[in-house]
Amino acid sequence: MSVTAKRDEFRKYLERSGVMDALTKILASLYEETDKPTDALEYIRKNLGNVVDNTLEIDNLKKELEESKAKVAELKLKLAKYEQATDDVVIE
Repeated sequence: MSVTAKRDEFRKYLERSGVMDALTKILASLYEETDKPTDALEYIRKNLGNVVDNTLEIDNLKKELEESKAKVAELKLKLAKYEQATDDVVIE
Protein backbone atom coordinates (compact mmCIF):
# COMPACT_ATOMS: atom_id res chain seq x y z
CA MET A 1 0.00 0.00 0.00
CA SER A 2 1.46 3.37 -0.97
CA VAL A 3 2.06 6.18 1.48
CA THR A 4 -0.70 8.24 -0.12
CA ALA A 5 -3.18 5.39 0.16
CA LYS A 6 -2.24 4.83 3.81
CA ARG A 7 -2.65 8.53 4.51
CA ASP A 8 -6.07 8.60 2.83
CA GLU A 9 -7.18 5.51 4.73
CA PHE A 10 -6.07 7.06 8.02
CA ARG A 11 -7.85 10.33 7.19
CA LYS A 12 -11.06 8.40 6.45
CA TYR A 13 -10.68 6.55 9.74
CA LEU A 14 -10.34 9.86 11.62
CA GLU A 15 -13.41 11.24 9.86
CA ARG A 16 -15.51 8.12 10.56
CA SER A 17 -14.57 8.11 14.22
CA GLY A 18 -15.44 11.79 14.70
CA VAL A 19 -11.90 12.93 15.46
CA MET A 20 -11.81 15.46 12.62
CA ASP A 21 -15.10 17.03 13.72
CA ALA A 22 -13.97 17.23 17.35
CA LEU A 23 -10.66 18.84 16.48
CA THR A 24 -12.30 21.24 14.05
CA LYS A 25 -14.80 22.37 16.70
CA ILE A 26 -12.08 22.86 19.30
CA LEU A 27 -9.81 24.78 16.94
CA ALA A 28 -12.73 26.93 15.80
CA SER A 29 -13.65 27.76 19.40
CA LEU A 30 -10.01 28.61 20.14
CA TYR A 31 -9.94 30.87 17.09
CA GLU A 32 -13.13 32.64 18.25
CA GLU A 33 -11.80 33.27 21.78
CA THR A 34 -11.36 36.99 22.31
CA ASP A 35 -8.81 36.43 25.08
CA LYS A 36 -6.51 33.75 23.74
CA PRO A 37 -5.24 31.35 26.43
CA THR A 38 -1.54 31.40 27.16
CA ASP A 39 -1.37 27.62 26.81
CA ALA A 40 -3.23 26.63 23.65
CA LEU A 41 -2.43 22.96 24.13
CA GLU A 42 -4.02 22.96 27.60
CA TYR A 43 -7.10 24.67 26.12
CA ILE A 44 -7.36 21.90 23.53
CA ARG A 45 -6.93 19.19 26.18
CA LYS A 46 -9.66 20.65 28.38
CA ASN A 47 -12.10 21.16 25.54
CA LEU A 48 -11.38 17.79 23.95
CA GLY A 49 -12.60 16.13 27.14
CA ASN A 50 -15.87 18.02 26.84
CA VAL A 51 -16.32 16.95 23.23
CA VAL A 52 -15.67 13.30 24.10
CA ASP A 53 -18.11 13.47 27.02
CA ASN A 54 -20.75 15.05 24.79
CA THR A 55 -20.22 12.41 22.12
CA LEU A 56 -20.66 9.60 24.63
CA GLU A 57 -23.78 11.24 26.02
CA ILE A 58 -25.21 11.68 22.53
CA ASP A 59 -24.51 8.03 21.70
CA ASN A 60 -26.21 6.92 24.92
CA LEU A 61 -29.20 9.15 24.23
CA LYS A 62 -29.52 7.80 20.68
CA LYS A 63 -29.48 4.25 22.03
CA GLU A 64 -32.08 5.14 24.66
CA LEU A 65 -34.25 6.78 21.99
CA GLU A 66 -34.15 3.67 19.80
CA GLU A 67 -35.04 1.47 22.77
CA SER A 68 -37.91 3.81 23.66
CA LYS A 69 -39.21 3.77 20.09
CA ALA A 70 -39.18 -0.03 20.12
CA LYS A 71 -41.05 -0.06 23.45
CA VAL A 72 -43.64 2.41 22.12
CA ALA A 73 -44.20 0.23 19.04
CA GLU A 74 -44.59 -2.84 21.26
CA LEU A 75 -47.08 -1.05 23.52
CA LYS A 76 -49.06 0.20 20.51
CA LEU A 77 -49.42 -3.40 19.31
CA LYS A 78 -50.61 -4.51 22.74
CA LEU A 79 -53.06 -1.62 22.89
CA ALA A 80 -54.43 -2.46 19.45
CA LYS A 81 -54.97 -6.08 20.55
CA TYR A 82 -56.81 -4.99 23.69
CA GLU A 83 -58.92 -2.50 21.77
CA GLN A 84 -59.79 -5.21 19.24
CA ALA A 85 -60.70 -7.61 22.06
CA THR A 86 -62.87 -4.92 23.66
CA ASP A 87 -64.60 -4.21 20.34
CA ASP A 88 -65.29 -7.94 19.89
CA VAL A 89 -66.86 -8.16 23.35
CA VAL A 90 -69.07 -5.11 22.76
CA ILE A 91 -70.27 -6.44 19.39
CA GLU A 92 -71.27 -9.83 20.79
